[in-house]
Amino acid sequence: MAALLTDLDSQLASAPAARRPLVSIFIGGGTPSLFSGAALRRLLDGIRARCELAADAEITLEANPGAADAHHFAAYRAAGVNRLSIGVQSLSAPHLEALGRIHDPEQVRAAVTAARAAGFGHINLDMMFGLPEQSLAQASADLDALIALEPEHISYYQLTLEPNTAFAHAPPRVADHDTLDAMQEQGVERLAAAGFRRYEVSAYAQAGRRCRHNLNYWRFGDYLGIGAGAHGKLTDAATGVVERRSAHRSPAAFMERPDKLASRRTLDDADLVLEFALNALRLVDGVPTTLFCAHTGLPDGRLAAARASLTGAGLLSPAPGRLAVTPRGQRFLNDVVAAFAED
Repeated sequence: MAALLTDLDSQLASAPAARRPLVSIFIGGGTPSLFSGAALRRLLDGIRARCELAADAEITLEANPGAADAHHFAAYRAAGVNRLSIGVQSLSAPHLEALGRIHDPEQVRAAVTAARAAGFGHINLDMMFGLPEQSLAQASADLDALIALEPEHISYYQLTLEPNTAFAHAPPRVADHDTLDAMQEQGVERLAAAGFRRYEVSAYAQAGRRCRHNLNYWRFGDYLGIGAGAHGKLTDAATGVVERRSAHRSPAAFMERPDKLASRRTLDDADLVLEFALNALRLVDGVPTTLFCAHTGLPDGRLAAARASLTGAGLLSPAPGRLAVTPRGQRFLNDVVAAFAED
């Protein structure tokens, strides 16, 4: 905790752009719920002492659904955390075992009950589909069981085989592309019927319960990142220069010099175009093109060629003054984003 606050002190001192009111805090990456309630209070009190924090700030903590994590929920709420994001992944015992998860479905239900008892009125639950040997009917039943837990927000996304993981080295048998598409479509329909509106590629929320912190990312807003492996983005108000910052990925290296960033990189015009598209096009409703101009300092003409091509292919909405993908574009989002990569 001391190292995290040292990192924050260093960043606040190094850039005027860092000294702005905070509207959200997201404590994620790894398993932050291994920290005690007292440790989280120390962190949040330290942030409040150094930064102006909005009275209604959204403060999220990622947690696992095991009993050890749930034991801390009341202390986290007392420390100021007001939103929990619990990594459920599945409510099927065989599929949890196939994923190598150490919790079971009953622990998930117990964790949600404990979170409610601790006073959490905003809970996100993560679930994956396209799991090893999972059928279309099983994916539907899994999602129904998650909805029955009555969270305010659901993150629902396809299992991906990341490089340098056990699944990448020994890929499990998963459904074909047509079945995966069917899982996605039935999920969108089932969530909509339960009152969850899809507002981003994998994010679904009840009315008024969208994640403010993630919306800031997708709208290409600025943010500070503290801790090992953390990334940040800052815009200099005077010059319009946008800078990416990152800390050392190794916890040991970070702890040794928490006041020293691993890298700082100024984004050029091509970076700004691509990164804006990479984030903003994840949003179902898209964004006004004026937001592109405001956050990059570039004219919307830089988007014209890609927009014309993608609109003609039915992948981008023809609505003037707005950058948004069509339902077809959502299915081919990587290709859409690639069109904004400049040579």
